[in-house]
Formats: sequence, C-alpha cells, structure tokens
Amino acid sequence: MSVWAARAAAAERAVHTRHLHWLWSLPDTRLGRPGWPGRSAHWHYWWQAHLLDCTLDAYQRAPTQWRRDTTTALVRGVRMRNITGWVNDYYDDVAWLGLALQRSATVAGIRKPGAEQAIMRQLRFGRGPSGGMRWRVGDDFVNVPATGPAAIFYARRRNLGIASSLVDWILEHLIDPSTGLVFDGARVNPDGSVRAVERALYSYCQGVLLGACVELGTATGDPRWWEQADRTVRAVAEHLTDGGVLRGHGGGDGGLFSGITARYLTVAATARPSEPSSKIATRLVLDSAEAAWRNRGVADGGPVFGPHWTVAAQPPSPGRPEGDLSVQLSGWMLLEAAAVLSGKD
Repeated sequence: MSVWAARAAAAERAVHTRHLHWLWSLPDTRLGRPGWPGRSAHWHYWWQAHLLDCTLDAYQRAPTQWRRDTTTALVRGVRMRNITGWVNDYYDDVAWLGLALQRSATVAGIRKPGAEQAIMRQLRFGRGPSGGMRWRVGDDFVNVPATGPAAIFYARRRNLGIASSLVDWILEHLIDPSTGLVFDGARVNPDGSVRAVERALYSYCQGVLLGACVELGTATGDPRWWEQADRTVRAVAEHLTDGGVLRGHGGGDGGLFSGITARYLTVAATARPSEPSSKIATRLVLDSAEAAWRNRGVADGGPVFGPHWTVAAQPPSPGRPEGDLSVQLSGWMLLEAAAVLSGKD
C-alpha cells in the first residue's frame, strides 16, 4: 500500500468511526452524522451524496465486500431518509446525488435505474429559458453549482447536446475576464436574459466546470473543451491557492468546496497525464494533500482535518468546523485524490 493510500484509509476509518450510523437503528442502512461530537437531526442531502462518492473512492482504491455493502447501505439510507423519493427541490443537490449514483453503478455495480430516471426527470424541470440550471424549484437564480454537476451527469449519459448547452451558458455569462475563473451564478428574467451576475468566486464552481469540460472533451474530441479545461486549471492555480495549496471556504457547506475541486483536478490530470495543465493539477492536489496531512489533528478514530489546509486543525467540538462532516469528507476526498495521483507525479 502506498503512503497516500494508507493515509486515505486512515481518513476513511475516521469518518466511519465518528460520523457513520444506522438510520433509525435499521442495520441495513447507513448515513453520515453531520456533526461530531454530538447529534443533529438536520438533513444534509448533498453531504450524503459526497459521502457516497468518497466511499466509492475507497472501493476503487481497495475493493472489498465490506466497502460495497457500506455503499449499498448508504444508498438505501439516503432513499429512506429523504422520505418522499430520490429528489428534492434543490437542483444542485439532485445533480450531486445523480453523479454519486452513476459512479455506484460503474464502480461497484450497484445500479438504481429508477433513481437515475427520477433525477433526470427532476433536472429536466430545472433547465429554464436561460439555458442554465436553476438553483432550486421556482427560483430565478441560475448557478454553476447546479449547472456544472448537471452537465457532468448528462455527459456521462451521452446526452451531449444538453451537456454542451449547459456548459456554454456558463461560458457565455459567468467567466470573469480578469482571472478566467467562473462566477457563482446569475439572476435571470422570465425570458432567460441575465438580470444580475452574482460575482462570488468559489473553488468548487471551477471544479465542476473543469469536470464537465473533461467529460465533453473525452466524449466528443472537440479541442475547445480541452482548451477550456486547461484555462480553468491555470486559473485555479493562479487565483485560488495559498502557497500552492487549494484555498478553503470554512465549515458548513463550504467545507466541501475544496475537496470537490481536488476531485475534478484529479479527473483532469488522469484524462491527459502528459499535458502541462495536468501536471499543474497533479501538483495542486499533492501539495494540498501534504499540507492537509501536515496540519491534521487527531481524535477518536484517526485524523481530523481543518477547513483550511494551511492551518493546524483544532479539536472537533460543537460549533467548530472540524466537527462538520463536510470538512472531514473534503479531507478524505483530497487524500483519495492524492492516492490516485501519487504514482503519476
């Protein structure tokens, strides 16, 4: 086992020890507790999608029946806890779960075709006249965190026309000309025209744009997607790092942002490993992983990661971001990414 694979396994054990539990004491289910120590009844649907994705990363690293069973139990837990079905009113949440379920089918052979169909039906309603994906049902906010994952979802299903149109909307309306980064989203009028751009810059917006371009470049061979992927990698390296380490976004939902970015930097790096931008992506991931590991803390079950990988993690406690499942998933995701790339550096 490589050093990074061992570290990823330690992060996996820590999350399982501190956060995994049975849903309603049903032994054939699993869910991630959103905070530790302590308990919370709050339902973080999209955090569970990333927990599922991390579990699939671990299964790819070392496929065991236990990991496959855990994946099955997580899928079942999400469906039961969501009560009304596979989807909710937030199109970004729905797209994230769709991506995780696609991987559960391809990586572990755990197929839920009914779930994918339900997700695809829901996403169809999210595509308004603007050409992008609404954030939630009935909202006029069209954003990258919904549009990017939906584009990846459609591209994986070879619905390439839809995927291309979603990414083209992002590129037309949301690229910051001064940095090459993509803004968060836009408020749109009923006819689809853009009324106002929300100019916040989040790392995971860059990640999902990158992931969508890689999917489309791989599927179509069109060089424009690879060119955009290269620009995005370079923009992240130049504007969203501290000393070569991916910048954090705090706890809560923001705790997941940098881990998601690391995931899609890894997708880009492995798609075309000899390209200069792939080498930049690889270094970003490995340098971030080195920083996160160096600044880790220790608690029950293993390592604790902080919300900012350049800063020493503090002991988890209620109200501290180190106790958030999102922050620990981001660290785990990063180490799984490093395990993939460590032999390619």
